[in-house]
Amino acid sequence: MGSPNPNSKLYDDHKLEECVAKIVTSILESDRTRHLSAYPVPHRSDVASCMEKLGTVLFPGFVGERELSEQSLHKHVDSVVKEVAKELQLHITNAYCYEESLDEKGSTTSSADENCADRARTIVQSFFEKIPKIRHMLSLDVQAAYDGDPSAKNTDEIIACFPGIRALMMHRMVHELYRIDVPLLPRMLNEYIHSQTGIDIHPGARIGQSFFIDHGTGVVIGETTVIGDHCKIYHGVTLGAKSFKQDQHGRLMRGTKRHPTLEDHVTVYAGATILGGDTVIGAGCVVSGGVFLTESVPPGHMVYGPKASLTLRSNPQMPPTNFDI
Repeated sequence: MGSPNPNSKLYDDHKLEECVAKIVTSILESDRTRHLSAYPVPHRSDVASCMEKLGTVLFPGFVGERELSEQSLHKHVDSVVKEVAKELQLHITNAYCYEESLDEKGSTTSSADENCADRARTIVQSFFEKIPKIRHMLSLDVQAAYDGDPSAKNTDEIIACFPGIRALMMHRMVHELYRIDVPLLPRMLNEYIHSQTGIDIHPGARIGQSFFIDHGTGVVIGETTVIGDHCKIYHGVTLGAKSFKQDQHGRLMRGTKRHPTLEDHVTVYAGATILGGDTVIGAGCVVSGGVFLTESVPPGHMVYGPKASLTLRSNPQMPPTNFDI
């Protein structure tokens, strides 16, 4: 078969124009799936790139520039902080203006712009004041990971390789933005790092010191989850909600405690599911893998599910073998 003629038409112009008109009509008919205003939705990739730059301050020498010294550190931090502050202020301004445009059904005023920028400026200043605290919390998380995983050779390996630390790095930053009601950006960043690590931590989750997520894939931590100090969870753990309460109009009730609380020194093994805002796992408890739990557990207990029944039989097709490694 010969190659198609590059000058030949692949479609009917008239029919395609009809399709375009129908698509535009469908867009205009549903305001739920469009956003047409002077304030665009912030780009997730731009916001994520901005916050990733802060990794070079949270873990200098591990993230970003490698050739740092005590002499060059101040210049490095100064450069990164000023660059990120400028970008972050712009993203937060856009997020506030976007939110106001929703409230005002697309109307715009210069006073709204000024108000958004002023709020963003205050937020950015407050956020950077919390960076030393965030670094301290991450340092404790790194040590907890090293203490909890015998396969790790040193804490450098934890920072360089472990997805749990990467997820916590982003979470501890976006949680501060969430607490001061920055719209859209915290959830956007949460979903970005979820796609990178397989770990889904809602920005609203409150997580104490020395937290370790081992392996991490499939971990889900809901918005109103509270986790104490020195807790450890494994892959596939869900800290979620039961069925959602509804108001008299059948709408979901928001702003309530829907997710469980883990007190200090709690370990939850792989595949366990713990649900409910009134479910409290007491200090020092251990929840075994695969457990499905919807009720509280007093401190100092171990929770097991029923053992699976196993049946062994010989394999008639077993080949001859001399296993030796």
